Amino acid sequence: MTGEYVYCVVRAAKQPSMTRVPSGMPGAGAAEARRIAPSLWIVVAAVPLDVYGPDALEPRLRDLEWVAQAAVAHEAVVEHLWRARGTTVIPMKVFTMFSSIERAIADVAARRAAIERTMRRIARAEEWGVRVFRRSASQEQASAARPASGADFLRARKQARDAAAGARAMTFAAADRAFRRLRRLARDARFRDATSASGTNPPMLDAAFLVASSSRARFRAEARRQARALAAAGADLALTGPWPAYNFVGGESA
Repeated sequence: MTGEYVYCVVRAAKQPSMTRVPSGMPGAGAAEARRIAPSLWIVVAAVPLDVYGPDALEPRLRDLEWVAQAAVAHEAVVEHLWRARGTTVIPMKVFTMFSSIERAIADVAARRAAIERTMRRIARAEEWGVRVFRRSASQEQASAARPASGADFLRARKQARDAAAGARAMTFAAADRAFRRLRRLARDARFRDATSASGTNPPMLDAAFLVASSSRARFRAEARRQARALAAAGADLALTGPWPAYNFVGGESA
């Protein structure tokens, strides 16, 4: 038995070509585009319920390697369609499934007005990600003479704490300035959950920007300028993209 896995909703003047679309989710059938309304399509694939049914899927979600493989496969299909000429794409969340194609089509059709509003907002735009990481404080060696007294030692400790606090404040101010400057060149911006980032140095700033394709060059140039300013303040800026508007489709990705 099979269910219907939904990758995305596509607005296009004609049926999206499924030629050379990546294979998609592990064990899934070939992706196909099904018409919802004029110029609106849903991209789906049949998936085996012994893998993707509720009882079978729940234990698999504890296998992080399998989940990561599935997420990459999902995004590969979405991004292939997004890069096609003349399309606007609303990505669905990973593991969006329905018991039948009729139910999948009915669900999207019921939300058509909201989907069309989202399509207009993200049309001819792309998502860029910006993360700012504060550099680890260098381990300064105490080459100066040892403090002559306990009072000197306490003063030195306080000066070090004050200097560290001042450096942190300068870095956070630079990160805030970078966000505001980049925001001016974007249609929209969202803060992402920095706690989801792995590692011991979580980002000070983790944001997504919805940028008109025509503004791409200006946005990237401003990101380079802000990267230089942040470097002087003791931080590094990482820019990723362009991507489909994963963070700007609101409830329509559910």
